[in-house]
Amino acid sequence: MMITSEEIAWNVDGIPVQGTLTRPAGEGLHPGIVFVAGSGPTDRDWCSPLIPGTNGSGRLLAEDLTRAGFMTLRYDKRASGPHGQENARQLVGRISMQSHLDELSGAVDALLADGAMDPARLFVLTNSEGTIHALNYQVQATERRFSGLVLTGAPGRSIGQVARSQILAQVRDLPNGDLMMDQYDAAIAAFEAGESIQPDPSLPEGLRVLLLSLTTPANLPFARELWSTNPSDLITKVKEPILVVIGKKDIQVDWKTDDGPLEQAAFGNGNVEFAYPEEADHVLKHEDRLREMLAAAEVGAHYNSEDRVLDAAALTVITRWIRDRARL
Repeated sequence: MMITSEEIAWNVDGIPVQGTLTRPAGEGLHPGIVFVAGSGPTDRDWCSPLIPGTNGSGRLLAEDLTRAGFMTLRYDKRASGPHGQENARQLVGRISMQSHLDELSGAVDALLADGAMDPARLFVLTNSEGTIHALNYQVQATERRFSGLVLTGAPGRSIGQVARSQILAQVRDLPNGDLMMDQYDAAIAAFEAGESIQPDPSLPEGLRVLLLSLTTPANLPFARELWSTNPSDLITKVKEPILVVIGKKDIQVDWKTDDGPLEQAAFGNGNVEFAYPEEADHVLKHEDRLREMLAAAEVGAHYNSEDRVLDAAALTVITRWIRDRARL
């Protein structure tokens, strides 16, 4: 199916949010999907200056779903994409859960403003931290609600708990791993108490940079808000259909650890479904290697390599789930 795309923009607090709108072929009203990217400077295509490559899963998913009959809108958070650095100066101290909500609300408005979009068939597809912002939107929305939510790479614990487990996995086998975790926990305790962080000089540089970044003016108040937000708490407040997809090769979110809190939160809610594709990684790319052979620092560097492709099982379960609910 032929698809077309165009660049669009809308303003949030006087700063443009840039996005890509894709359209399927055919006349009449189409169902639509808003994409919400993951953390940090991840852009509309799910690419990041911190990760080599431009083969982002967001773009690949949007194009596949457009061929399946959906309009899609994916956007750069104001602190990401080609204008991220220049916008960052204006956003110091202004990034918050509310600012992310405002960006997503603007995306919903922009998609619904298109005359080819069916407002009764509005969906959202998210990754990682983006799942939190979509759930937060749905909990607060009194109108323009999503008809269904697809949460991929969804953490089932607070971001602080997920971060700790990732760091523990990287240092537990080091000779001084226990001491490093004690020092990390002490720094986080200060952060959660609203104090400044003074990482121990003996910690590895990457870990010290992470800790210091939490209290930089550019990241506050958002870092403290996000750190304690738990998607399992939010999911209990959403009544619309939800599909949670966590790949078994995802090493940023552990399907064995994170599925438990999410499934427990959804217990008794027949509108929440779970899928755990065997070979999908955190960004839904196909991964042949055994999970035990993957290391967080190494695997992330290959997320957007040109030879990577979407995992067929993950793409199939997402496409079928949304098509069924969009009555396509």
